[in-house]
Amino acid sequence: MSDGYDAWRTLIGATHLGCMAHARRKFTDALKARTKPGGPPLQALRFFEALYEVERVARQTPPDGETRAAYTLRLRQQHSLPVLAAFWTWLDDQAPKVLPESLTGKAIAYARNQWDYLTHYTSDGLAPIDNNVLERDIRPFCTGRKSWLFSDTVAGAKASAVIYSLVLTCRACGVDPYAWLRHALTELPQRAPDADIEDLLPFNCTAKNNLTADNDSG
Repeated sequence: MSDGYDAWRTLIGATHLGCMAHARRKFTDALKARTKPGGPPLQALRFFEALYEVERVARQTPPDGETRAAYTLRLRQQHSLPVLAAFWTWLDDQAPKVLPESLTGKAIAYARNQWDYLTHYTSDGLAPIDNNVLERDIRPFCTGRKSWLFSDTVAGAKASAVIYSLVLTCRACGVDPYAWLRHALTELPQRAPDADIEDLLPFNCTAKNNLTADNDSG
């Protein structure tokens, strides 16, 4: 899942999804820039609100016998698709009525150009509607980057990315990062250089080790 940067679409073998939050943000910016409240940006934001309301309902407890993914997919097929169909009709109608270089015009053009990617999430109950979880997770890195400004070497940048990725994976799995690091760094020296260490990854450690975030990491 990504924004509309063309380079992402060159990745072969990936299922590409567009981030709905990126599309929504462009209409939010257009609304803020208006001298008069309302207008087309506000109309567009109402479509987004309807789409996100479906997601809020999907986060509730699924009916008995229905998995979370199946429940989410069913809700999206029943409720999101009609909203998206109406939104597309609205975009098609508004496109020739606004200045292409205006913020509203750019927001409409972005949504139309990215439409197939933006709507792909409705065909998979496991797919998110946006990339906000990751956006929140990378914020500490972006904040810290302002302090250290540059990585000294390419290898240093790669090491930093690896450590951040592992720590954030711990957080996503409910694993205490310190406890996991202590466990992994204790185990690694005992393994042969060519040993399979997949069992030491955060999401494989949770069930076998006392590494959950609510436990005392000592």
